[in-house]
Amino acid sequence: MKSQPEVIVPDDHIDTRGHKSRERRCVSRNEVRDPREMIRFVVGPENTVYPDILGKLPGRGVWVSSTREDLEVATKKGGFKRGFKGNIKVPADLEDQVVDGLRRHVLSLIGMAKKSGKLFIGFDQVMSAARADALGWRIEAFDGAAGARGKIRTLSKAIAHEVELPLPRVIGCFNSQEIGAVVGREAIIHCAIPHGRIAKSLGFSARRLSGFIPLVPEGWADAQHEAF
Repeated sequence: MKSQPEVIVPDDHIDTRGHKSRERRCVSRNEVRDPREMIRFVVGPENTVYPDILGKLPGRGVWVSSTREDLEVATKKGGFKRGFKGNIKVPADLEDQVVDGLRRHVLSLIGMAKKSGKLFIGFDQVMSAARADALGWRIEAFDGAAGARGKIRTLSKAIAHEVELPLPRVIGCFNSQEIGAVVGREAIIHCAIPHGRIAKSLGFSARRLSGFIPLVPEGWADAQHEAF
């Protein structure tokens, strides 16, 4: 089975003609949902279940809502067996594979924002962007200082209220080296993305990831002031 690509095309489930995305049935909940809130799985080598984070691998696919609980139900209560209509092997590290794939998905979109000129990098640049217009997303390294993060949060929320746009949401589950790696720097603490298509795509990706890990680290002293 080939590994997942490092860069992901935004909104790959959205019809370019503006139609709503096609729904898929979750084998955990047995209900139809938007695929942007789900993860597709396929059967790979040795009849083993494999996460298809991009939803593009060939073969029969089984869909599961993107939460830890739904994946556990699909794994432990025969959801995959029913979906694939036969005996399959569910690897012990399937959840880890999913989380790793979703993390890379989010990071790839941050990298895409950088290549598209839609990423503000560093404290000064993010503060300047926040003064000029409402931010769509803030990306804060979990090993960054609360003081600088709080200054960006306060300003960006005030501007959002002023222009009557949604409050910028925050992703804080990556460290400064991980963020730096996708933007071509050694380490980056603060980044931000303006409202637009990439911010929208990042929202879908981040929501899927939030079903498995907190986007706002519980260890942050100011965690109660940050909300996804």
